[in-house]
Amino acid sequence: MTIIHMQERQPKQGTPVGDAAMTNQAQVVASSFKDDTQQAFYKLTYDLQTTLDLQQLLEIFYKHTCQFVPCDSLTYFNEAREIKTAFGTQEKHKCSYRLVIKEESIGQLIFSRARKFKAEETTILESLLVSIVYPLRNALLYESALTSAMNDPLTGILNRAAMDTTLKQEIKHSERHGSPLSMIVFDIDHFKKINDNYGHSIGDCVLKMLANEISDTIRESDMCFRYGGEEFTILLKNANLDGATLLAERIRMKIAKLVCYCEDIELNIQVSLGVASLNKGEDHRAFFDRCDKAMYNAKQSGRNQVKIAK
Repeated sequence: MTIIHMQERQPKQGTPVGDAAMTNQAQVVASSFKDDTQQAFYKLTYDLQTTLDLQQLLEIFYKHTCQFVPCDSLTYFNEAREIKTAFGTQEKHKCSYRLVIKEESIGQLIFSRARKFKAEETTILESLLVSIVYPLRNALLYESALTSAMNDPLTGILNRAAMDTTLKQEIKHSERHGSPLSMIVFDIDHFKKINDNYGHSIGDCVLKMLANEISDTIRESDMCFRYGGEEFTILLKNANLDGATLLAERIRMKIAKLVCYCEDIELNIQVSLGVASLNKGEDHRAFFDRCDKAMYNAKQSGRNQVKIAK
């Protein structure tokens, strides 16, 4: 594996820094190509500046790179961020590069194809990597910012803003593919008494423990959101009403048996849950409202139970 190391420096006599340095290096690389390929390289560097979406960025780079060096696949790994994405079909012969800016690794790129790479081809690949390093770094920073904006700082799960966005997307996906979509809304029973009797730090501890228990119970394809206060929402893709109801009942029973240990205090909690499955032509507001009303029905009917939306 080759390490492509980009070192940012303090400016000295007009030396470019950061993204400006990349532009200067790109110009140097472009000058090393023949006239008929310089335009293709400039097009690559330009197109890489058009998006901050990581998937789109890597796809642009892969398609352009194949014009210079035929490849069957491109794979990107970022172990620290748990990212893996691939394009094409992986083959036997590979060229692997770890990309570093200063002392920070921004991931690993692996090219593969059925026949061996020639020495002059690996030289071209290494030259092309100059164009992706800073756009890739910027895309990762952008993704981190989005993740921070969509996560609840207390529990670490997704927040209300993320739910609003995701729910709209999943409804469109469900309608397009004819796949079922269900929702569970639940609320901690008598949560105000916990805050009043023990303080908000204990209440926060309970919320965090609850979020962890739910995350361990749902499928990988399910998404849990903290909607607000002590209210949570679970979105279940490819799950019908019966499946969602079974999960809701399993969650109710698990939480009822849970003992929360918070600052030497032992607490037992219960939850009330509403379940709904998406109706044809229903928008995100109506879908959520039906499920939310079912949850309040569970509370009004005695709490610690599951109610199905009408």
